[in-house]
Amino acid sequence: MLTIDLTPEVVEECLRKNVEVILAYHPPIFASFKRLTLANTKQRIVLQVVQAGMSVYSPHTALDAAAGGVNDWLASLIDAAGACRPIQPTSVDGTPPSPRSAATTTTGIGRVLQLAAPKPLEEVVADVKRGLRIPTARVALPDGWARDHAVRSVAICAGSGSSVFQMLKAPVDVLLSGEMGHHDVLAATAAGQAVILCEHTNTERGYLAQVLAPRLRALLGDDVNILVAEEDHDPLLVW
Repeated sequence: MLTIDLTPEVVEECLRKNVEVILAYHPPIFASFKRLTLANTKQRIVLQVVQAGMSVYSPHTALDAAAGGVNDWLASLIDAAGACRPIQPTSVDGTPPSPRSAATTTTGIGRVLQLAAPKPLEEVVADVKRGLRIPTARVALPDGWARDHAVRSVAICAGSGSSVFQMLKAPVDVLLSGEMGHHDVLAATAAGQAVILCEHTNTERGYLAQVLAPRLRALLGDDVNILVAEEDHDPLLVW
């Protein structure tokens, strides 16, 4: 079972469907536990999973940073032909017989997308909404920008992007993420950067059904039934 969050509803779905392994993108144990009791929702989830004999694997940041991972997928929604590189490349500490350190060019934190050709901002937003299958996105514009402002570069971070965007070595036209702090958005627009926010898990969830599930089915074959949780959804609604 593939899911972004291992919520009580997703656990119940896994129990109904006799799931053996859960791939939960977000680790269900995020903050440390000193005890396991039924009085706490997070702890109760762990106890239910253990009692049912289900295994849980959480790739989270590794899946964001990997080549062909979540951030690369987000970039492809805007421009599959554009040049994409990590904001912060992965450093590899070598061991004998090659003790040198190196940085990869395809894996790392976040992405910077250089579009193959300039694209109006409103078209970038439309591409993102279409790819994520969401009806709305929050957009912040710098002073003087219009909907048709030409976009040449986009910095991308699935989930929460504020800390990652602080690693940028050079300015970009647009910051794309799920969420950012209020003052971080103000700082970005003051610096001449537009911001597109789609809510935290909306920037992650589509990857499971559109990319990861097909890859796992091709890799594991018909002997393993790959499911995507139907009960997993973004907790925030727009009324």
